[in-house]
Amino acid sequence: MIADNASPDEATAAPARSDKVDRSHKGEPVSAASFTPAGGGAPVTLATFSGKPVVVNLWATWCAPCIKEMPTLEAAAATLGDAVPVLAISQDMEPAKATAFLAERRFTHLRPYLDAKLAMSTGYGVNLPTTIAYDAAGREVWRVTGDMDWTGPQAKALLAELTT
Repeated sequence: MIADNASPDEATAAPARSDKVDRSHKGEPVSAASFTPAGGGAPVTLATFSGKPVVVNLWATWCAPCIKEMPTLEAAAATLGDAVPVLAISQDMEPAKATAFLAERRFTHLRPYLDAKLAMSTGYGVNLPTTIAYDAAGREVWRVTGDMDWTGPQAKALLAELTT
């Protein structure tokens, strides 16, 4: 619900619980929206990563819960390695802000991408942060809206579903 005088980005709905795992989209195919590598290059889609499971994290520099979870997401990406790429897809409308943020933090295990047109978050109709896991066939397994400690026991169990 949005307050009468609030803009759409000032939603007053209760924040999503970080321990809530949504499996209602299980089996749905990956989005066809494109996004670009943060270091430059041609646009890609999630289909580019077919053949192995992938974790997609939609975030932005202005999103405090996104920033809070990013170090734990980096740690999870380090543990998962190349077996399960973790894509950090910025939803910043000013890509330079996301690029500077990532350079400053020196994340080395997250795979950074930019989506200045917000095609991913609007296409899914989600708030930030949202993390979505896909299996090797490109079908959704689960999603989490809100920040999560990606090194905690619940997150480890979720991520283990992608490697078993």
